[in-house]
Amino acid sequence: MKFSSGRAFKEWPQRAVTVFGMSGVGKTSLAQVLRRESWFHYSVDYRIGTRYLGEEIVDNFKREAMKTPLLRSLLMSDSITISSNIRFENLSPLSTFLGAPGDPEKEGLSFAEFKRRQELHRKSEIAATIETESFIGKSRDIYGYEHFICDASGSLCEIVDPDDQSDPVLNALAASTILVYIRGPKSHTHTLVDRFRANPKPMYYNPKFLEEKWAEYLHTNQTRPEHVDPSDFAIWGFEALIKRRQPIYELIAENWGYTIEMSDIAQISTARDFIERLGAEIDRKSTK
Repeated sequence: MKFSSGRAFKEWPQRAVTVFGMSGVGKTSLAQVLRRESWFHYSVDYRIGTRYLGEEIVDNFKREAMKTPLLRSLLMSDSITISSNIRFENLSPLSTFLGAPGDPEKEGLSFAEFKRRQELHRKSEIAATIETESFIGKSRDIYGYEHFICDASGSLCEIVDPDDQSDPVLNALAASTILVYIRGPKSHTHTLVDRFRANPKPMYYNPKFLEEKWAEYLHTNQTRPEHVDPSDFAIWGFEALIKRRQPIYELIAENWGYTIEMSDIAQISTARDFIERLGAEIDRKSTK
């Protein structure tokens, strides 16, 4: 969905926006600003962690609990229940489930199991992203919201082909929302990595890219899979994903939507601020 001018966007009576970009650039922070002014917030990651991978996440908790005699006894006698308290601002249950490959003594997964969970995430993300349009309808019909923001997963770029005008995921989003890329500066890589280190986010890798990076990591560090520090690989992999994803995000924005800088998000404190900033970007792109 594109507009001929910023004014046309501002006159749109029921706005629906999809924001995308690398984890840590401010998508959820922006959504929280808009939620305070009665925008419906649809988080793709939250939907993945509840509707699509909720049972897998809880089963993973149970496997860990069964390793502790007391918890095992309580579970076997139905004396306790275990659930996931995933939230928009706290995706730790999903991050923990996806995990990282490496040393099992450091909670690392076998590479085969890591790939299995990655594939579950891929299928879940495609389904949850395509659901955006149906949630726009629900937000209006059930709850009475006029405006809507889809907080896309950071791995949106891994499940689409921005050069394919028939791409099912991008077409589903573009049919009902305006796509907005939040772009972080190249100089901001270290900050994003530090944020990831302090608060790991769910990370999905393109299968071929994952195979290449896993082999590269093992070769560079001259180590065996069972000796890999999973946290170290996760951070190393995140840095590699930043470099891989930026040009794909750029292409999505060029072909399907618009771009707002990460630095601009920090200056947005109201819905009006966001509407004005996006309107200016639409005017800029329409006059190119």
